[in-house]
Amino acid sequence: MKISNYFACPECDLLLQQHNAVEGDKVHCPRCNYLLHRPHAQSVKYTFILSLTGLFLLLPANLLPIVGVKILGNAQDGTLLSGVFTLFNEGMWAVSIVVFLSSILFPMLSIILSLLISGHLYFKRTNRHLSLWLRILHHIEEWAMLEVYLLGIIVACVKLASMAELKFGLGLIAFVLLLLVSLMLASNFDGMLFWREIETLQKIKNKSLKF
Repeated sequence: MKISNYFACPECDLLLQQHNAVEGDKVHCPRCNYLLHRPHAQSVKYTFILSLTGLFLLLPANLLPIVGVKILGNAQDGTLLSGVFTLFNEGMWAVSIVVFLSSILFPMLSIILSLLISGHLYFKRTNRHLSLWLRILHHIEEWAMLEVYLLGIIVACVKLASMAELKFGLGLIAFVLLLLVSLMLASNFDGMLFWREIETLQKIKNKSLKF
């Protein structure tokens, strides 16, 4: 949260003065050592490309079979959505909701919002919802935990390997690629640059309205 020429550390709330960091620098909080800013000059461009790639991976990652299990002649394929439905049908509705939010809904919203925001900034298009979209993105990105779900898949496969025949599907490849894209998005996303670009677009819009 910015106050005039100051902003608060999101980790310890220490009030700090704005800085002019350049690409390659890492700005840390002097109190808690939290990484405040790591400038990326091409952040808007990379975010647009990566989010567009992630958008194409969403459907296959969620709908295609991830792992096929064959026990005593009975074969069954598992997808992300079928895993959520199975948990819900087994009475573990709270777990199914958490899995759905953290592994499907929030990652999907994060990629869609990243695409919308970076697309508008990349093509220099103003939109009155840009600031709202960026705030929502900051709140939900911490809850998108694809890596936790992947860890669960690995643990399940290790336990089932001794008692069943496993077959990995295209959905697993798409899911791993989606996880890599999400990690690259997070590492290349420069929030401060995005806020500056949004402010610049807003100033340009205000000047054009005056004339």
